[in-house]
Amino acid sequence: MELKTFYNIRFSDCDSFKHLNNSRYVDYMLNAREDHLKEFHDISMTYLYGKGSGWMVNKHEIIYLNPANYGEQVCIKSELLKYSDDSLFVEMTMWNEQETHIKAILWTKFIHINLLTGKRDNHPEWFAQLAIPLENSKILKSSISERLNVLMPQKV
Repeated sequence: MELKTFYNIRFSDCDSFKHLNNSRYVDYMLNAREDHLKEFHDISMTYLYGKGSGWMVNKHEIIYLNPANYGEQVCIKSELLKYSDDSLFVEMTMWNEQETHIKAILWTKFIHINLLTGKRDNHPEWFAQLAIPLENSKILKSSISERLNVLMPQKV
């Protein structure tokens, strides 16, 4: 199942050239991932926090390709690429409304935090049962650039 939602680019998120500010790409994509978990898998952050699990960003890798402009509707897709004992590796992409031109690709590594101790910890077994079936490791490439070549094949 492809996880995707559509968002309108807001005025307050843009620069004076009507382009989405670079930091806001990350915000839009992280918000979309949260929406995807709730909408497609009925997994809410409130539920996860209530069970004592949280995640912090360990690393972002992003490539900006095309501007997202004020008032434009964009499509954001997300995918769990890799589940590990104590981390998650997620890909998020932003596309134009027709999904023909990619605007940005973001790879994020999330570290699991036990909210009771406030420290990094392995995922609990109940979470592994939720997350492992969502993993799509077949699209994981060795680098974000290599992945981008799959998403945007060179035209001959």
